[in-house]
Amino acid sequence: MTQSKRSPCPISCTLDLIGDRWTLLVIRDMMFFGKQRFEEFLESPEGISTNILANRLKLLEELGLAEKQPYSNHSRRMNYQLTEKGQSLRSVLKVITVWGLKHIDDTQIPQSNTNSRKCDNTFVN
Repeated sequence: MTQSKRSPCPISCTLDLIGDRWTLLVIRDMMFFGKQRFEEFLESPEGISTNILANRLKLLEELGLAEKQPYSNHSRRMNYQLTEKGQSLRSVLKVITVWGLKHIDDTQIPQSNTNSRKCDNTFVN
């Protein structure tokens, strides 16, 4: 994916890629709640719409942050998993979590609402 940069600033460039209101939440769900299927992402309390979710999953693939694989040998359904590059955002999400808990009233670490295969809600540890 190639797009022109507004500036060479790494903060600006990173925000251009993942700074919208949904992308980091989809990454959060994969990373900390083990969500892998389209339907699982739709269960998140933020209420992402199906067209936005499809767009963000495609974007994460294009950026090399996630990859998709068929759910089973004969299925058109896909599982999504973070790549090593996607996993490298773990420390970013943890810092955002700590900052939010400290500076925004009535915030709390979210609990998974999916009976997920792999749940790692170690947001701040």
